[in-house]
Amino acid sequence: MGGGAEAGEGGEVGFRSGKPSFVRRTAGGRLSPHDSLMEEKTSRGGGSAAKGTARPKDVDEYLAGVPEPARRTLKRMRAVIRTVVPEGTSEVISYGIPTFKYTRGLVAFAAFTNHCSFFPLGSSVLDSFKEELKEFRVSKGTLLFPLDKPLPDVLLKKLVRARVAQNKGRK
Repeated sequence: MGGGAEAGEGGEVGFRSGKPSFVRRTAGGRLSPHDSLMEEKTSRGGGSAAKGTARPKDVDEYLAGVPEPARRTLKRMRAVIRTVVPEGTSEVISYGIPTFKYTRGLVAFAAFTNHCSFFPLGSSVLDSFKEELKEFRVSKGTLLFPLDKPLPDVLLKKLVRARVAQNKGRK
């Protein structure tokens, strides 16, 4: 994730496999595929469960715009994540979604119209937990789950701790 322009600056709708996707131009002018929840909501009228047209300034504002039951689910996830991240971890909005950063992007989460997602920001973490994740839908480094059923606390803590270990190893 890192620095650079937020999604939405120079963003445009692209199509891959006949499905709409959101891409943005990088500083070098190349297209970079990053799902932008808020951009999808404001430019297409669907997608993210976060309401409103303005980008949220912080995680609390993002969550305030998410309808129930997804808001309750994401708030619980946020509370669990906060119990295991190291001191010095920050919470930001990156690419339109709540993101925890520890030296770099750690994990993120978001609500969509029909599901919630957890992004470990390192797909190898999901590969390491394949057996424990087999009851969930996993897609390209993203863990999808029902709006009203948060990930089990124990599993979420394991995934976050694994990402923290990865980030510590990259210092």
